[in-house]
Parts: sequence; structure tokens; C-alpha cells
Amino acid sequence: MASSLGLVMLFLSCAIFQAFLVSSSNNGGFFPDLYQFSCPQANEIIMSVLEEAIAKDPRMSASLLRLHFHDCFVQGCDASVLLDNSSAFKSEKEAGPNKNSLRGFEVIDQIKAKLEQVCPHTVSCADILALAARDSVVLSGGPYWEVPLGRRDSKRAYFNKANVNIPAPNSTIQTLISLFNRQGLNEKDLVALSGAHTIGVARCVSFRQRLYNQKGNHLPDATLEKTYYNELKSICPTSGGDNNITPLDIASPNRFDSSYFKLLLLGKGLLNSDEVLLTGKVKRTKQLVKIYAENEAIFFHQFSKSMVKMGNISPLTELKGEIRKNCRRVN
Repeated sequence: MASSLGLVMLFLSCAIFQAFLVSSSNNGGFFPDLYQFSCPQANEIIMSVLEEAIAKDPRMSASLLRLHFHDCFVQGCDASVLLDNSSAFKSEKEAGPNKNSLRGFEVIDQIKAKLEQVCPHTVSCADILALAARDSVVLSGGPYWEVPLGRRDSKRAYFNKANVNIPAPNSTIQTLISLFNRQGLNEKDLVALSGAHTIGVARCVSFRQRLYNQKGNHLPDATLEKTYYNELKSICPTSGGDNNITPLDIASPNRFDSSYFKLLLLGKGLLNSDEVLLTGKVKRTKQLVKIYAENEAIFFHQFSKSMVKMGNISPLTELKGEIRKNCRRVN
């Protein structure tokens, strides 16, 4: 009797597991528990590497979040941004928005190496980027969200697309809306995802125009709050100091919160692409800045939704992509 019961239980367990796999394939293979059986330690490994990296360098959380964003906006979330130069293609790391700017590649390498030791050829680099972005936000005090998993890694990089698809720091509101729409993202996503600038820094070269020649008339951007403007001038001279950095959110540069939006209302948004969310004469983005400034919970909720949406931009499936052994090279 006991052995019969054991056989029944074994049969049911196998049936449940098989149903689990069938449901996942019907769902396009993208679901949060993808590695529950194949690599149950994945989340723990990623989080432990991130905790150590961010403790050493608090800026790293913003860098990893940005890495995922710059990956997804170029041919989808396929880890193409991680590929080094090869004889077959030029690396996206060399593109204008990324050169001397993107960081965090060594942290991704460290995560990948540890995962390959425990569960080889299982967790894709694209999924690592998505999970590292989520966990970096959580470790900075921001919201948690379930990350759908199952992305495959691309077999090439897209240097030219990296030069045109990633919004520039001096973008107008119309350009921002257009570039986000191209990725299937709307104005609500634009404002919420811009809120990622509540952590991290920007280089002088990315905001110098606002200080000295905003409209080609050798005058500063009139929307900049005066004291903040004078502080920025001391960091960013008219020439030289291109790599001098300052926080995107001067109120709480290492904490993921809603202070970014409160600063926009005070004329203390660092980049032109930040401030135009409020001053760009688009009613919806202006409304959303005010809503997120007043209610952090609403911002967190929408940011989580928009991150899932962005993470689902044109992912590669099993037939079109691969699981790289080394995130910097195709297999």
C-alpha cells in the first residue's frame, strides 16, 4: 500500500513538473520561475555579488540599471551591449552614448562566472542584466518586481543602432517620446523610467550645453534654479573637465526614491532630458512628474510595471539566440 502511494505521488510530481514546462512554453518561455529547477541558486548568487559590488562602489547600482536600459533600447533585451569587438562586428561599447560611460561589465562577468560554475550553460547574459537591474534598485531602497525570464543572448552587436536608438542627454521632449514610442513605450513609461535618475551621476560633457549655450545664444538654460546653476558651473567649466561628475539627484544620490521628481519641480533637474519632462509643454509628462513627486508609492508601482515592459522589448527566443558561456563573446 505504501509503495503504491509512493508511486502515485511520484507520478503526480512528474505530471505537475511536465505541466509546468508545457505552460511555460505556451507562455513563450518567459516567466519568473524559469530557473527554479535548472539553477535554483541563481537569484542568491546574483544578489550576493551585487551586495559586495555596491558596498564597494555605491554608484554601481545605477550603472547596472543603465546597462540594462542601454541593452534593451538597441535591438531588444539580448545582451548585445556586453559583446566586445570582434572581426564580425563593432561593439556597442564603442558607440557615442556608451563610450567612456557605461560601467559594470566586470560585475556581470563575475556573476556569469559564478553561475557557470554552479549551473553551466543555463542562465543567459540577457537575463542576468534584467535581474541585476532589479536587484540594484532593491538594494538602493527601491521597489521589487517579478522579472520574466527566458531571454536568449544575441550573436552580434549593433553599433549603428546604439548611436541612434539611445536618447541623448540634450534630447527634447518630442525626441524622447518618439524614441520611447519606437520601443513600444508610452509617456507614462518615459516619465517613470526617467525616474531611474534618482540614483547615479552624469558627466560634465552631458550637461555643459545647459550651462553655457542652451539655445545657441551663449546663454544658460533659463529653467535652471540659480543656486544650482552656480554649483554646476563650479563642477563643469566652459572647456575641459568633460569627465567631471555630479549626482543626477543631489538630494539623495544613492537612494532610490521620488526626490528626482521633487527636484525637477524646483528647477534642479541635471540633464535637459530630465527637465523637459516638466517644461517641454507636454501636459501628460508634466502631470506625471507632479504625481510622482507627491506620491512615491505610485512612482514605485509604475516604475516596476515599466521595467517589466522595457525588459520585454524584442527578446530573442531559443531558436534565434544562444546562452553565452562568456558574456563578452559569442559561443
